[in-house]
Amino acid sequence: MSDNTKQTQEVKAKRTAKNSVFLDLFQDKKNLLKLYKTLHPEDKDATEDTLDIVTIDNVLTDNLYNDLGIMVDNNRLLLLLEAQSSWTVNILIRILLYLAQSYHEYFERTSQSLYKSTKVKMPRPELYIIYTGNKGRKSDTISLSKEFFDGADIDIEIKAKVIYESDTEDIINQYIIFCKVFDEQRKLHGMTEQTVRETIRICKDRNVLKEYLISREKEVVTIMMSLFDDEQIMKTYWKDMENTLTDKITHKITHDKDRETAERLIKKGKMSLEDIADCVPALSFDELKEIETEVMQLA
Repeated sequence: MSDNTKQTQEVKAKRTAKNSVFLDLFQDKKNLLKLYKTLHPEDKDATEDTLDIVTIDNVLTDNLYNDLGIMVDNNRLLLLLEAQSSWTVNILIRILLYLAQSYHEYFERTSQSLYKSTKVKMPRPELYIIYTGNKGRKSDTISLSKEFFDGADIDIEIKAKVIYESDTEDIINQYIIFCKVFDEQRKLHGMTEQTVRETIRICKDRNVLKEYLISREKEVVTIMMSLFDDEQIMKTYWKDMENTLTDKITHKITHDKDRETAERLIKKGKMSLEDIADCVPALSFDELKEIETEVMQLA
């Protein structure tokens, strides 16, 4: 195997690969319309011109997730959030924050004031979660009240429909299958370019997102590949944070232990502060003087 081939195999695939493809796939109005008609097959009048993508900038600090907003005829707001194979109901909080930010930007965009007596007009929300893992016993609908407050009647509610893999051929299901093929290949080949290439090949052979993958194969490979693995960067960051925290805890334990030793030695009164300082290296001489003053006041 040549050095170039080795380098190619060692190039890391983004752990956010599926997220990137998710966004790129539906930036195309043709695919966006297919997505919408999958959700609303009864809407025969829908066209590419009746749909607009709503972009939300940094609703959450975690940019590894995909949130897609679609405005329909300026009177309906569809939010689709992707939940990958690691399921968490925390996605409801993402939806809540996304929805609030979407409405905030909508009111600004339409020059509507919340402080005037005139009732504002707002698009009706529809909330969806695309889950790329296995359904198992998960529900088709999840709600904030049920998941976080034991079904209590709370003052604010969020309900979202969860879309799982099915036996249909619509574009949402094709995307879910694409994600599962990617996961299967990742288990076989790791986070390498081979995983990406095999995912694309298999999906084209199975007629999964075939048109999209053929027309944008080069871009898809670029999207999915990166010399710098975003998740690895985050892991390194959190590892550094963990090490820093561990060091601080260790230092505090040592400091507290030395302080207790210093207090005992000062109370006995048999050693000078200079000699005690040699026994408790975690304490400065000024700290020893403060401890001595405290001990004398309590005597």
